[in-house]
Amino acid sequence: MPVAEIETWLGRLTIHETDGAITQIQWNGPPGQEETPLLKEAGRQLQAYLDGRLKDFDLPLAPKGGELHQAVFKAMLAIPYGQTRTYGDLAAELNTYGQPIGQACGANPIPIVIPCHRILSANGLGGYSGSGGTDTKIALLKLEGGFPFLL
Repeated sequence: MPVAEIETWLGRLTIHETDGAITQIQWNGPPGQEETPLLKEAGRQLQAYLDGRLKDFDLPLAPKGGELHQAVFKAMLAIPYGQTRTYGDLAAELNTYGQPIGQACGANPIPIVIPCHRILSANGLGGYSGSGGTDTKIALLKLEGGFPFLL
């Protein structure tokens, strides 16, 4: 499986590709084995996003997960840059409960690109499963602006 890594202000990110699609982004994952044109483009787009120069990713994605997880990933991808939703908002949209939404967010294998950082709890930030936890979530939300309560 092709894997590439990039150094960012969030730390080292490892990007995985399977069958022509991005399947995983990890903090400090295993070293890169084979860089492909898609992985180079994914790295370029991630770096541009983290530098504040890109708002919308254009990458083929294939996150693993069951039917509900896929629906949650799709709903997260529909949240515009600089905006947030709550777990309850997604639960209502998908006709389920907040807890399964939170579980799907925590299982997101392609963080940043699938913007689970844009999902908040009804009472505040909620959690973040990426490296650095809520500090990383806050940094990503601040990067996107439009979050005056964090500035």
